[in-house]
Amino acid sequence: MTESNLKLAVDAKAQLGEGPCWDAKNGLLYWVDIMGKNIHVHNPEMDTNEIIPVGMHVGSMALRQSGGIVMAADQGFYSLAPASRRVELLHAPSEELPTNRFNDGKCDPSGRFWAGSMPFEGGAPTGHLYCMEADFKVRHMRDGIRCSNGLAWSLDQSTMYYIDTPTREVAAFRYDAGTGDIESPKVAISVPKEEGSPDGMTIDEEGMLWIAHWGGYKVSRWNPETGKKLDEIAVPAAQVTSCAFGGKNRNELYITSARIGLDEDTLQKQPHAGGVFKIELNVRGQESFVFQG
Repeated sequence: MTESNLKLAVDAKAQLGEGPCWDAKNGLLYWVDIMGKNIHVHNPEMDTNEIIPVGMHVGSMALRQSGGIVMAADQGFYSLAPASRRVELLHAPSEELPTNRFNDGKCDPSGRFWAGSMPFEGGAPTGHLYCMEADFKVRHMRDGIRCSNGLAWSLDQSTMYYIDTPTREVAAFRYDAGTGDIESPKVAISVPKEEGSPDGMTIDEEGMLWIAHWGGYKVSRWNPETGKKLDEIAVPAAQVTSCAFGGKNRNELYITSARIGLDEDTLQKQPHAGGVFKIELNVRGQESFVFQG
C-alpha cells in the first residue's frame, strides 16, 4: 500500500458525494452530492467550497466548451448556467423509468457526454447507458444495467472501460473515437468481494486505472491489460465513490465519499465520511474532458 499523504480537502459531510471533475482552466474541482441535489465547486487555492442547488438528483456533470455545465439528473440530461442557476432540459430518454435515476457519467476524449442510470432502490437491471453528442442527440448504448458507474478511456482511444457495480468487474469495450461506437466487451478487471464494490474510476498517463471501492475504505490502481492490482490507498471512509486527477500538475487525486445509510455509531468512527480527500501522487492523470456542445 502506498505510504499515504492523504488529506481532507472538503469536510462536506455529503450524503452521496460523486462525480469529481477538474476544471484545469480555473483550477477548480467540481463534484456532486446526488442525494443533496447539489453541485459543489471547490477552490483549493482559496480553500472554499461553493454549493449550487439544482433541485434534482444530479448523478454527474461536465463542463461545456461553450460555457456552463451539462448534467445527468433524475431521468434526463440538462444544461446549467452556474451564474443564473438556470436549468434547461436537453433530452429525456424514453427508456428511463420514474423509478430510475441517473448516476455516474463523464465526457470522452471527443467531447461526448456519457452517463448511465440505475434504480432508486433495489438491484433490478433497469438501468441504461447513454451517449450525448455535441448536438444534444442522445444514443441509447446499453441496457440491463443495475448500477451504472465508472467510465474511462484508454490513452490510445481504442478502449472504453465501464463499471456496472454489482458485476464487480471492469468491462473493456472496443471504442471508436470517431463515432463513439462501443462493441465486443470483455472483462479487464475483477474486484474480489472482500475489497468492496467497484464504483467510480479514472485513468493515469501510464494507462493504469484508479478505482474507488464502495464499502472498501480505499481507492486502488490496476493494470487493465493484466487485470492485476498494483497499489491501493486507504481512505478513512467506507463508502468511497469516485476519483479524478487535478491540481496544477494533474498529479493530485481527488476522492469523493458518502455517508448515506450509515448509523450514528458508524459515523462517529468515520467523522469525515461524505468528505472529499486529496493525495499527491508520483503519476499524472488523464484530464477531465469537456463537452463539445
